[in-house]
Amino acid sequence: MLVIDGAGDIGHALMGDIMSNYAESLGVRGVVIDGAIRDVGAIRAHDFPVYARGVTHRGPYKNGPGEINVPITVGGMVVHPGDIVVGDEDGVLAISPGDVDAVIAAARIQAAKEAESLRTIAEGRRLDRSWLSQQFERAVKG
Repeated sequence: MLVIDGAGDIGHALMGDIMSNYAESLGVRGVVIDGAIRDVGAIRAHDFPVYARGVTHRGPYKNGPGEINVPITVGGMVVHPGDIVVGDEDGVLAISPGDVDAVIAAARIQAAKEAESLRTIAEGRRLDRSWLSQQFERAVKG
């Protein structure tokens, strides 16, 4: 996975169709860019994951500064070389290899809770939202 810190700038694309194809040809498994891309239609038509902060028609800078294999930030999340990066249409997450087992265990617990909530709704029962009333009471009491 190639992760690029573009400082959230969406004024110019950091990658387009040609560079995403080139990255894939080098064995890169996907790209995360804290910046903009272009050629979205062509990138979507290709089975290569590219996640970006935004899209612009403006082409990339060709001779900008950069470093390889250093910690960066993407949307406020620190990504270190060697981190495991996963993503879907909701967002991207970087996981330190030492934390993988704990993250997977927590994700399974959360998935089970959400599945139970969906079952409750499907059965026509009401969800327990007592925590919301408690938060409201706390806010009113100040």
